[in-house]
Formats: sequence, C-alpha cells, structure tokens
Amino acid sequence: MRAGVDIGGTFTDLALSDGAGLKIHKLLSSPANPERSMLAGLEAITPGGLAALRQVAHGSTVATNAILERKGARAALLTTAGFRDLLFIGRQDRPRLYDIHPRIAPPLIPRERCYEVRERLDFRGAVLTPLDMADVDRVLDQLGQHQVESIAVCLLFSYVNPAHEQRIKLRILERGIVDEDWQVALSSDVLPEFREYERASTIALEAYVRPVMSRYIGKLEAALPDAASLRIMKSDGGVMRARRVRQTAIHSALSGPAAGVMGAFHLARTAGFDKIITLDMGGTSTDVALIAGQPEPRPESAIDGLPTRARMLDIETIGAGGGSLARVDAGGALRVGPESAGANPGPVIYGLGGDQVTLSDANAILGRLDAKHFLGGAMPLDLAAGERALADLARQIGLDVLEAAQGVVDIANVNIDRAIRRVSIARGYDPRDFTLVAFGGAGPLHACEAAARLDIPRVLTPESPGVLCALGLLIADVAVDFSRSVMRAATDELLHQLRNVERELLEQAEAELRQEGISADETRFSATLDMRYEGQAYELNIPFDERAAEAFHESHERAYGHAIRWRTVEIVNLRVSGIGAIVKPEFAEAASIQHEAEAIGKKPSPSGGAIKLYERDALRPGAAFNGEALVFQMDSTTYVPPDWKARVDGFRNLLLERA
Repeated sequence: MRAGVDIGGTFTDLALSDGAGLKIHKLLSSPANPERSMLAGLEAITPGGLAALRQVAHGSTVATNAILERKGARAALLTTAGFRDLLFIGRQDRPRLYDIHPRIAPPLIPRERCYEVRERLDFRGAVLTPLDMADVDRVLDQLGQHQVESIAVCLLFSYVNPAHEQRIKLRILERGIVDEDWQVALSSDVLPEFREYERASTIALEAYVRPVMSRYIGKLEAALPDAASLRIMKSDGGVMRARRVRQTAIHSALSGPAAGVMGAFHLARTAGFDKIITLDMGGTSTDVALIAGQPEPRPESAIDGLPTRARMLDIETIGAGGGSLARVDAGGALRVGPESAGANPGPVIYGLGGDQVTLSDANAILGRLDAKHFLGGAMPLDLAAGERALADLARQIGLDVLEAAQGVVDIANVNIDRAIRRVSIARGYDPRDFTLVAFGGAGPLHACEAAARLDIPRVLTPESPGVLCALGLLIADVAVDFSRSVMRAATDELLHQLRNVERELLEQAEAELRQEGISADETRFSATLDMRYEGQAYELNIPFDERAAEAFHESHERAYGHAIRWRTVEIVNLRVSGIGAIVKPEFAEAASIQHEAEAIGKKPSPSGGAIKLYERDALRPGAAFNGEALVFQMDSTTYVPPDWKARVDGFRNLLLERA
C-alpha cells in the first residue's frame, strides 16, 4: 500500500496505489492542524487502516505558509564580522523598475538577532583571521537571552572551507543554546556555493522553516505505523525521506505545486504530449508552469521576495482559487483575490459560515457548479445563500446577479491569462505550441476560457484532476543533489581535477539513495557544471564532459544569440544529481471506439440554451460530445463552453478542443 497525500488550503487530496489499481479521496483541510485531515483521509482510503500502509509520499504547504504568513521559527544569524547587515543590504534590486514605492520584503531574521564573530577566510579558504572562540562565547551569551529556536551560521567563504562554521556549531551545542543538533543550520551544509547574499538568504529561510517542518514531520511519523516510510516532496520535483527535512527543510517550500507539475507531465507524456502548460487551480491559489520536453528546475528563485538558491521547478503562483474573495475596492473596481475564504469558513455556498462572495459562488450562480453533484454528491451546495451574497455585491457595482457573477469569473480568467503569459510569452515560448493540462478542484472549470484567450489549441483534463497532486506524489522519483563551488578558469587540467571532486559527490549521492532504500540498479546519476564567461554575473548549466567549454559556447549562443569564444570561460559550480527510480502506477491504453456520449440530463444555461450534464465515470474511451456541458466527478467539475468539443482518449483523459 503506497499513498500520496497533498494538503492544500481548502481540500486535502489522497491517492492510494495497492499494486492493482488506484483509489482517490478528498476531504476538507484542517488549517490549524493539517496533519489531522491527512491522517483521517489515510484511515478512510486504506483497506485495513493505517497499519496496512508501507509508504506515504506527502506534499505540503506548511513551509510555504510559514514564510508567507511570517509564522516561522524564532531564528538568529551568526556571520563574519562586518557582514551583520548582509540580509538587509541585499542586492539593492528594484522589483519593478518604475514603482516609486517598491515593497521590499523584510528579512525573516531581525537585526537585533543578527550577530558578528571575528574570523576571516580568503576566497581559497585559507585562514586570514583565526576564529576567536572568546568572541563566539560573547555572542552566545547575548544570544541566549533571545530564546531562539534555531540558529543560522553563514560565514564568508565557508563554502570553500567549512571548518569555522563547524567549530561554531560544536560550541553552540556544548553551551546548550539549543536542544537539538538540527536546530543549527550551517550554510556549508545546506548551500556550499558562492554568492554571499543569496547564500545568507537561503540559510535564513532554512533556519526559519526547519523547526516548523521538524515539528510537523514529527507528528506525522508518530501517528504513522513504524512499517510505513514517510517521504516529502521537494520543490524540484523529487521526493526525500522525511528525516532529511531536518537538514534541508527549505527544499520543501514548493512541495505541493511541484507534485502537480510532475503528475501532469507524466500523464501528458503518456498520452503523447511532452510540451505542456500546467494549470493547477485549487481553493486558495493557482499554479502555472511550462514544460518544453522535460521539467527543468531553476537554480535560483524567490519566495515572497526572499531569494533562495534551493532548486525549484519554475512555477508561477497567483492568488486565484475557488475560495478567492471578490470585493469592490476604494476606486469602485471589482477585485478577485488574493485573499481567500480557505476551508474555514469557505465559500458562501458551502454553508459553513462564509458570507463573502468567492469565485466558487460565482461559478455556482452561473450553473458551472451543481448543487447535487459537488464532491460526488457528498457535499450539497446552498445556491440560495450564494445568490443572496452575489446580489449584495451586484448592487455595489450596479449590475444584476448574473452579470456580477460573470464579472468575477472574467477577472479570475484575466489573472490566469497573465500568469500563463509570464511563463510562456515572456520567456520566448509560443503558447499555441503547447497543450494546457488542467487540474486541481477548479482548474477544469476555467481551462477552456483561459486557453481560448491565448489560442492554446487543446486542453487535457486527467481522469482524476482534483487529486493530481496526490497522484504526482506516487509518481515522483527520489532525488538528491550535491554541489561544490569551483570558481576557476576552465582548463583541461581543471576538468581532470574535478573528476576527483565528482567522485566524492557521487559517493555522497549513492549513500543518500541507499538510506532512501533505493537499490543500485534503480539509480542513475548525472554531473553538470555551472559555467560563465569571465566577468559575467550569471551562469549556464552544462553537462560535465571533456567538451564542456565548447558546449558552453554553443549553449550561450542559443540562449543569447552570440558566443564570445575568445573570452576565458569560468567553472563556477560542480553539481551531481542522483535519481532513485520508484515503481510507478501503470496507465494502460484502452481501445477507443468513437461514439456519442450519453448525457445524464440537462439544465438551463444563463446564456439562454441548455447545459448538458455528464458523469465522468460513465465516459468510456472514444466518447465525444459538444459544449455547453458540465462533467461531474468526485474531485472536480469540468466546464465545456458552447464553442468547444470534448472526447475521451484511451487513457481516459478528457481532451477539449475548439469546435
């Protein structure tokens, strides 16, 4: 029994693989105690209860929410003398060039908890100023008064020589400033790479979320049977064992969205589409990503404006979900999101105490959510309450109820359109060359209209779109990454020397995968180099082989339109990645016989016609029908507009195209 569990802001999604097939389940989340809904869902979906489980893969927004809501640990920072204000000075970047009142995210660790210690290394790691342990003790005396939960240590050039950081950690533990080894986060362990500000920001994020994630993981491990191993989704699309979260918690920051991207890519590639744009719309937010052949994690990203060098899939997140609140701003304009009603109290139509209009309320009034078929009929909707709430909103903007509902949906679609443009057109991709994969509880409701705005030719809705993130957790391989900064000119001699470093990192990767329980014949490894021209600020990632320098010139020419072959090429970092393949659920293609799908009924459409109603479970491969239509299933509802047609392929995906 293997389970995948994704906890979102509104719903908790589960998928169970028992070797013979898949079972799915969905229930409301418990924001105050997210593990409660996870354990309740596992108990409900697993034959024999929790004791029968052997593996649980989990995607969570716990780390992300801790950062966004500023509810992380009380952390402190120790750094080299003269660098106390590193987090505050940053790069002096302007997020938006012409914004005269830019909002710069404040550091997670305030200045009064940032400390300096006397020590200094040069860029080769040689000691210029020995570490002053008396000075360290003086700092620890002050630090003890702050009752910190974790300590980040980020010394200058420690990525070359970690000795000073390790001595500081030993002294912290000897003094009992913190209780556990994992409460001290060293930059030389988490990110042994150059760029002081990004490294300091990453280790500050790590110290901020590590205690939160450790407590959360501890509760889950205590509740799960000893025989069940727990793995956590990483932001780069792989999974790691839960205990490693106590060493690299920041790698779980985009855990949930990454699972959806990996699940969408696997299913789309199985169906014959390897160039996709993913649209994951849940109750609180919408996540959009583009894959042009293979998922490619970015080496650098930001969370709420805070830079991190943890590898993450390139995912654009906006505050647009089924629970997004609609309101009229001070200027009289209608706004939708980013605030959300979440799971408690939720949309008005849920009947759980919500009284503010949400996107789900608007969809229900437009007939796109059905009172008798929501959550497989297990959760009846109060359409009358939704209509009353929309009537109040409509009066504020001088429209009738249907016009107001359509306005809320249109604004959400515009926000989705902008997010898709940012991951496609803004980065040189033509969305007309891609397939839009729609999932999440609300993604299939908005996918066709979003695709129409950008001339995307087709929409693919998986068989179980509402729990695709949970399914992605069953599909994701175990992934480990190790790196070493080099910062030297690329020569044949250096490439030869780096083979020894590669072997060291490879041994670390092999050992980590063994601890994950992966056998040698299920592993594969790759080595790459971050390279740049001398004087450049950023790098390109190139496969590590004897022609790496020439490959860099070629890659630079593809990326920027030119190559400077006479300029010295530098190797910045060496990276080794290890993948441990896991057994994935199989998706066999069934025979597809073209036939007209049979509707289970009709209902009036606000546009004047009739909306045909279909049950997803009754649609067999080859079934086809035209819009306007709704397709009901337990985990989601798909809306097919009037000028669209639908068919079911051999993998039971619903393919939607313009008629």
